[in-house]
Amino acid sequence: MAREIAFLVFPDFQILDLTGPLEVFSQAERQESGAYLLRTLALEPGAVASSSGLSVNAEAARPFAGADTLIVVGGRGTEAAVADPGYAAWIRAASSRVRRVASVCNGAFLLAEAGLLDGRRATTHWSNAAALAERYPAVTVDADPIFVREGDVATSAGVTSGIDLALALVEEDLGAAAARRVARQLVVFVQRPGNQRQFSVQLTAQRPAREPIRDLLAHIAEHPEADLSVPALAARVGLSERQFLRVFPTETGHSPAGYVEAARVEAACRLLETTDDGLERVARICGFGTLRTLQRSFHRVLAVAPHEYRERFTGTGPT
Repeated sequence: MAREIAFLVFPDFQILDLTGPLEVFSQAERQESGAYLLRTLALEPGAVASSSGLSVNAEAARPFAGADTLIVVGGRGTEAAVADPGYAAWIRAASSRVRRVASVCNGAFLLAEAGLLDGRRATTHWSNAAALAERYPAVTVDADPIFVREGDVATSAGVTSGIDLALALVEEDLGAAAARRVARQLVVFVQRPGNQRQFSVQLTAQRPAREPIRDLLAHIAEHPEADLSVPALAARVGLSERQFLRVFPTETGHSPAGYVEAARVEAACRLLETTDDGLERVARICGFGTLRTLQRSFHRVLAVAPHEYRERFTGTGPT
């Protein structure tokens, strides 16, 4: 029997929040006929305009006949939807009639308004995380992950993370091989682990005002295998170690050790995604020295083992 996947949209929604995961399930349906039945719903049926101007033709969300999965999209119109009590009431009622509920991007605000995230860990687009936490103190907001699954409720981060979440749901429904086939067809990564960070350390760092520190960040990214100890980094920018330990966090928002570790983990991730190099070689190339150090850093930064990262990201076993 086909699993019915219902997407809830509203005026000014983000089109990719809908079309990204929708296409994942659509591809899975094409490969395994009868797997899914896809519906796009709105409280007011008919043409619903997205924030980009593209419109979709939505079915009436009332009365809700039930589905396997309800996915609430996000977008610029989320604030207006949250202010309309009809959305939260409908989502609350619908959640009792489906197997699982999910949101994309700031669609998490609608799940929170409906009370579905109370006592749960959740994520949203990084730029909305602080507002979600302040507005809904019963929700444990984590701005880092691509998506968070808490029982029968899932939340995902910004925009394209809806694709990651949809692939994870397809894998749950149809198996890892099916998810890999869909990912290959869409030319996207098989599945980023849900606890992978939304953005790289380079993006999270403040842009340093001092050019030597900007150049240093580029050096760290390009040469993870180099000596990146505090004495070496301080000497490279012409500062004493004491000055460097004060200046670097002020300029970047990160400690030197934390930044270097995250940059090395990102370098290792790229090798795990794109090569079949053994883990010990990856550890050496990326400056960890030993496999044990690589493993500790992966667990600390990504909460996943290197071989698990490679398995889930590429669909291959560890080398």
